[in-house]
Amino acid sequence: MTAPLPHRPPTQRERLKAIIGGSTGNLVEWYDWYAYAAFTLYFAPHFFPSEDRTAQLLSAAGIFAVGFLMRPIGAWAMGVYADRHGRKSGLTLSVALMCAGSLLIAVTPGYEVIGVGAPLLLVVARLIQGLSIGGEYGASATYLSEMAGRDRRGFYSSFQYVTLIAGQLVAICVLLVLQGVLSDQQLDEWGWRIPFLIGGGLAVIVFWLRRGLSETQSFHVAKAESAPRSGFIELVTNHPRETLTVMLLTAGGTIAFYAYSIYMQKFLVNTSGLSREAASQINGITLLFFMMLQPVAGALSDRIGRKPLMIGFGVLGVLFTYPIFATLAVTRDPLIAGLLVMAGLIIVTGYTSINAVVKAELFPAHIRALGVALPYALANTLFGGTAEFVALYFKQAGIEQAFYIYVTVMIGISLIIYIRMRDTQRHSQIRED
Repeated sequence: MTAPLPHRPPTQRERLKAIIGGSTGNLVEWYDWYAYAAFTLYFAPHFFPSEDRTAQLLSAAGIFAVGFLMRPIGAWAMGVYADRHGRKSGLTLSVALMCAGSLLIAVTPGYEVIGVGAPLLLVVARLIQGLSIGGEYGASATYLSEMAGRDRRGFYSSFQYVTLIAGQLVAICVLLVLQGVLSDQQLDEWGWRIPFLIGGGLAVIVFWLRRGLSETQSFHVAKAESAPRSGFIELVTNHPRETLTVMLLTAGGTIAFYAYSIYMQKFLVNTSGLSREAASQINGITLLFFMMLQPVAGALSDRIGRKPLMIGFGVLGVLFTYPIFATLAVTRDPLIAGLLVMAGLIIVTGYTSINAVVKAELFPAHIRALGVALPYALANTLFGGTAEFVALYFKQAGIEQAFYIYVTVMIGISLIIYIRMRDTQRHSQIRED
């Protein structure tokens, strides 16, 4: 497929092909990232020998958080790369790194074989994946937002989170399939390596797929106009308000998303007392409905604006986060637990469905990939990546309710930003000419 010429907007067919191609790669990237979380209950004993399940999960969650430390570096390096060399180039590089990280996890021997080398190699693999995913978010959010037309930008860009959630959902489905065909002993001993081998193989396919994508019109226009070069100094000196806005609007949304999706599987087992199989089923079913809500909410934002959805998430999140988690902690009924998790995810949809396009609409094209990626990655490192660790730390300290309060407070901080900021749909920096 040839890239559109400068100053010629892509046709609807070109838009659809690019969005489908970009979304497919995004799905595989996030599958690889989330496979770690989905299979933590099975591989943690191999890397962190201990008689205390919470201690094992805490160690694994710590490495999950360490992976986030590389996300700002990946966001900076590949955000600049995508702004200077094209969104397509950034997407191709990020999936190559993700492939390497997944395969390393798949082949790393356990603690009983190589001792401390096992958790160290796990750290290296997560650092590589963190570098990849740090660049992936900015490049994919920018690419999807720029390829979508003005009137349907919220709808099309919502597929950035559709595929993000789909990646997590596929990881859960792989877990459910393996739970069905393998015994617990087989899954504990070697079956947990299978999803990482699958992820590495899919990433190779996506690498070649992304090499054939069209470049966006916004990038061509910025290059033709000789806009300033993307870089950290350009971002913080000429766009400080937008950079801070992205960080603060992300903080509450990302911690809520990780609390209800990534951490929830462990919470249902470790706190609610449900079986691992029941927790996986609840996680999978609720994520499926959550994924289906994203384009609905994205399309709604094209009609009423982005701001009402974000404010709705903020208000409902502040009011209901504590009650939902407190009730989940004492329920033993899988149906009630599933309904409560779904309620939380419906609330979070006000953020997830449109956060990518909101961030992209804040920045001009020459700095957009970096502007979307870096402040988002910083907020994710501080809040999203540490959500599991903080939750398990509070639980181990005997004050688990403090986590519910923490999530509520962070959503409240983001709510202030949602109320004060302009609606980006009406003040978008994404040009169509």
